[in-house]
Amino acid sequence: MTEKLKTAVIGVGHLGREHARIYAAIEAADLVAVCDTNEVTGREIAARYGVKFVRDFRDLFGEVETVSIATPTISHHEITCACLRAGIQVLVEKPIARTTQEADEMIEAAAAKGLTLQVGHIERFNPAFRALAPQITRPRFFEAHRMGIFTPRSLDIDVVMDLMVHELDIIATLVPSEVIKIEAVGIPILTARVDLANARLEFADGCIANITASRVSGERLRKLRVFQPHEYYSLDYADQQVAMCRLVPPASGVGRPEIVAQPLEVVKREPLLAEIEAFVAAVRHRQSPVVSGADGRRALALAIEVLTRIREHAVRAGISLSFE
Repeated sequence: MTEKLKTAVIGVGHLGREHARIYAAIEAADLVAVCDTNEVTGREIAARYGVKFVRDFRDLFGEVETVSIATPTISHHEITCACLRAGIQVLVEKPIARTTQEADEMIEAAAAKGLTLQVGHIERFNPAFRALAPQITRPRFFEAHRMGIFTPRSLDIDVVMDLMVHELDIIATLVPSEVIKIEAVGIPILTARVDLANARLEFADGCIANITASRVSGERLRKLRVFQPHEYYSLDYADQQVAMCRLVPPASGVGRPEIVAQPLEVVKREPLLAEIEAFVAAVRHRQSPVVSGADGRRALALAIEVLTRIREHAVRAGISLSFE
């Protein structure tokens, strides 16, 4: 496949317009249309890049080969399945769907047509994570903080599906073991849904992960700390930096070990650009995507389990929460 892939973006709100910007700039793709139910926004983005605007995503059938779907989560299943059945390759934003049944149907639709289904877990493409991942061979403990300042978007989902799902995906990718136990708590602060949550995951190999996510913080913070025998890593997603501390035994075998601290080499670049380039490459070369539908389902299943534990705790504590 040598020609540019004709592509469109469905949903050009906060994140979808960034997809459109990148597709319009890269050589391997040809942005031909954008789609949004908000005609004012859709026409604005379409005019910005000189492409067609459509209000109904079905009008893209037969016109494009690939799409990015950046609509609210509630519509991911319907739009993704329809596009796949129409022969269109799909990059769908996280979380992949609302339920694991919906995710399964999306995965099956892609498999039935032999098409690419990639899920937009963007931190997998963060250069800091790419530098860290090869170093993690026997993780024992994770401490993750993902804090955001409140904004009136993504309010159709709670903070677990909105923010914590990133860390659930990253940690599950790094730990070669199954989750056997989850404990979690969460509370509403500015909305009726969970705005602040903490989860503790225990894996079959004994690894523990502690994750805190908030969308009502006074600061933005996206950090992951990883401990394994004789090593500690601190990853900053925003700054794209990884610090490493390692215990080095004395060369003579006698005396105290030395603590060596140094940064890992990270080649900085925009994660969303890397994500979209990886999607286009997977389609062009008929390769498995970096973040598959199965990966997206795994993160979704963990997020749903976290929410189940939060619901149980809320009932015991008499906390009123909306989960619909």
